[in-house]
Amino acid sequence: MIYHPTKAGRNACLALVFASCTMPAQADLSIAMTYLRQEVEAPPVLSNLDPIPEDRGIAGAEVALADTRTTGQFLGHDYQLEVVSVPPGDDLAGAAKAALASSRILLVDAPTADVLTVADLPEAQGALLFNVSSGARTLRDAECRANLLHTVAEDAMRTDALMQVLAARRWTRTVMIIGPRDEDRAFAETLRASALKYGVEILAEKDWTFETDLRRSTSAEIPLFTQDFPDHDVLLIADETDDFARYVQHNTWLPRPVAGSDGLHGEGWAPVLEQWGAVQLQNRFEKYAGRNMGARDYAAWAAVRSVGEAVTRSQSDDPAVLRAYILSDAFALDGFKGRSLSFRDWNGQLRQPMAVVNARALVELAPLDGYLHQTNETDSLGLDRGESACTAFGD
Repeated sequence: MIYHPTKAGRNACLALVFASCTMPAQADLSIAMTYLRQEVEAPPVLSNLDPIPEDRGIAGAEVALADTRTTGQFLGHDYQLEVVSVPPGDDLAGAAKAALASSRILLVDAPTADVLTVADLPEAQGALLFNVSSGARTLRDAECRANLLHTVAEDAMRTDALMQVLAARRWTRTVMIIGPRDEDRAFAETLRASALKYGVEILAEKDWTFETDLRRSTSAEIPLFTQDFPDHDVLLIADETDDFARYVQHNTWLPRPVAGSDGLHGEGWAPVLEQWGAVQLQNRFEKYAGRNMGARDYAAWAAVRSVGEAVTRSQSDDPAVLRAYILSDAFALDGFKGRSLSFRDWNGQLRQPMAVVNARALVELAPLDGYLHQTNETDSLGLDRGESACTAFGD
């Protein structure tokens, strides 16, 4: 008997032939990754309403692992993720060395100085590291490392996105309150640089000096504290440890919106993102972790998915091959933000649109229309090629 396939059958056969000609040969690969976290004692804050999840970041990596294994099983790729959490004061370098002995791909969740400690280990040379926690400029600038990529957004990407929105609305007269901690002062400096970049004026600044319980005294203290600010469109707040900012809004002398560390702010990811298929990712994450997905979770998710995409396309588990592919023009990651994500080949930062949000809604997705760039519009956010002092990545 001679079989005459239907039109649909012939199309299916042709599709299989085409796929066999275009897809790389399958190979059995084992990809071992480690999530290395340096635990940090959180400073005391005025409110305990938003505790830091114990699995922050880790849950994002584990959701991405499940997504990546789905494709990996079809291709003969086995992905494994080990979580190593180092208590405060314990030996992070020793834990990193032990992890690198069995895994050449690390997701590093640690303060800036500790990220550099891990990247500079002799054992880490030739490995592929992802910074999933620190937005500090220095890691993308003079202190960049060739073995270190960044899926967490640079702090300047967050503040540039915010300033694009303020400038577009012509809310260009601002004042700023700065918290007492090092993180607050560093974020204030980033806000200043972004304001200058986008033509937003900071008319006056004040240091936050209160040590009273603002849960009882906000209506009395904050109006007086903000009374002598000049007239302004927006009140900026630099409070990166989420200490006092929540008490400022709606208690100021002038009825003005708050932005920066609270109120209107830029984020790599936020629970209010709903478009571009983001709800699918949000739902998968909530089902797994029992909570909303945050920016740290998204950074870890993007790191694992970047590895999976590179392994799938290159058919290799060699960190050098994966790094080269990730930094190439061929790399594209679906990040549920309306456009493909890629890495900057001059400092290893993941390009990504930034969500400018309030507590309950997406306000804008930056870069906004009209903010152009000679190569990639998302490079209008954060440290651009000509501004970066990074030399580890070559020309």
